[in-house]
Amino acid sequence: MAAGHPALTFFPAPPPQRRQWLQEAMAEAFKGQLEEVEQMKECLRVLEVQPPSGEDGESSEHGLDDPSRQERALELLAELCENLDNAADFCKLDGMRLLAHQYLEHLDPELRWRAAHLVGTCSQNVPTVQEQALALGCMRKLLRLLDHDPGEMVRIKALFAISCLVRAQEAGLLQFLRLDGFSVLMRAMQSPVQKLKVKSAFLLQNLLLDHPEHKETLCSMGMLQVVWECREPQLGLEELLRARCQLLQDQEEFQEELEFCERLLRICFQTPPEESSMDR
Repeated sequence: MAAGHPALTFFPAPPPQRRQWLQEAMAEAFKGQLEEVEQMKECLRVLEVQPPSGEDGESSEHGLDDPSRQERALELLAELCENLDNAADFCKLDGMRLLAHQYLEHLDPELRWRAAHLVGTCSQNVPTVQEQALALGCMRKLLRLLDHDPGEMVRIKALFAISCLVRAQEAGLLQFLRLDGFSVLMRAMQSPVQKLKVKSAFLLQNLLLDHPEHKETLCSMGMLQVVWECREPQLGLEELLRARCQLLQDQEEFQEELEFCERLLRICFQTPPEESSMDR
């Protein structure tokens, strides 16, 4: 061995049985991934089919105009895209474009809410997916759904997707601000839908904690008036929050939500809104 050159270390090759096991394990892992990609492709084929407009108005004999097939496809995609690699692959297969251009504004509310849920599921913690969704105009469409859609579930899922596009995503927050997203959130907080009211307040609080520079903007928009209106007994917010706190006690996975509900109780019902600060 020449001086100045480190000695090479040779590791013994794994025994044949061990090597075969490793090869089979790797093949099985890649097979599973490939199978999931094929499942996504099949779902997209279902979603890409335009319902035939037969002259007699009868359903296709193959059931291609059956919305339940599209519902099942969207549900399976949402399950598969919980995996971050699958979410990235879904976008490479042009799935996000299909959601943005065809399903977020679909006439069927059952398809609209499933599409919004899928946008949010894919976008969680995947910057490349978030960027694609934003580039395709999803933020504008989701805010419109949250603000105007008659379907309760559509509005709730649109809020979920918006949350996934703005938290820890600077470009998403900028779009949200440019499209007057705070006004939309404040209107959602005044909704008679309790779940929507709590979740929109939860998102608003997190945005303010992450971006305190927007507190004055919200105050100028009448945020304190909204807090005051939340105290109205007919809205039932206090009872809802207390019941939710009771339900979430001793459930570790919901501690963030529990802390938020307790915080809302303090701000809205234990401190006069005029005396509360946006720093709370």
